[in-house]
Amino acid sequence: MQAGCVRYTPLRGKPVRQVAVCGGTGSFLTTDAIRSGADVFVTADVKYHEFFDADGKIVIADIGHYESEVYTKELIYTYLSGKIPNIALHLSEVATNPINYL
Repeated sequence: MQAGCVRYTPLRGKPVRQVAVCGGTGSFLTTDAIRSGADVFVTADVKYHEFFDADGKIVIADIGHYESEVYTKELIYTYLSGKIPNIALHLSEVATNPINYL
C-alpha cells in the first residue's frame, strides 16, 4: 500500500491467514473484522483508545487514510470500463495526500 508508516497493535505470534480491509476510517468495523475470523484488520484513522478494541483477538494495522483509499480509483476505473464500454475515463495522477511522514 506504499504506506509511509504503519501503526499497529501487538503481533499475535501466529500465521496470518485472513485479512480484513476497510479503506478510510474503518475502526467502527473492528468487531465485524474479529467476528469474521480475520487475523489482521487493515484500515485508517484509528484513534488511540480504539486500538484497545483489538483485545489480543486481531492485529489492527492503521496505514493512513489516503494510503488505504488511493488504489480504489483503479478499481472504479476497471469496474466502470467493464460495465460501460463507451465511456471516456481518465485516471488522475495527482496526489492529494496532505500528510507527510519523516
